[in-house]
Parts: sequence; structure tokens; C-alpha cells
Amino acid sequence: MRLSTRNQLKGTITEVELGTVMAVVKVKLDGGDQIVTSSVTKDAALDLGLKAGQPATVFIKSTEVTIGVE
Repeated sequence: MRLSTRNQLKGTITEVELGTVMAVVKVKLDGGDQIVTSSVTKDAALDLGLKAGQPATVFIKSTEVTIGVE
């Protein structure tokens, strides 16, 4: 996967909290104890199959935070 987003942080998903419409995803960054939290649609979380323990990359562009998985 190639993206124009330059701020790419690798980590591991620690929590996925599914709501009615949205999901809150927490990712612990590699090499430390920092956690990045992202709000994504519930449909996106389900389509990506996001689950705790899964490696993921956090993409940060401006004020938007997205998560990508392979």
C-alpha cells in the first residue's frame, strides 16, 4: 500500500469499542507506551476486521487520524 500521508506510526491495536454508528480504536505505538485513539465508522472497523492484538499503522494528516491494515 502506498499513500501520500507522511506521518505513519506503527503499533498494535489494544482496544476496539464498537458503538451504534462509530468505533473507537486505540493503538499502542511501537517502542513505547504511547496510545493513539482514533474514531472511525463502525462499518469501517468491521470491514477492516479490527481487533485487539492486531498490528496496524496509524496515518496522521492534518487533523485527521486514520488506521490502515494489510
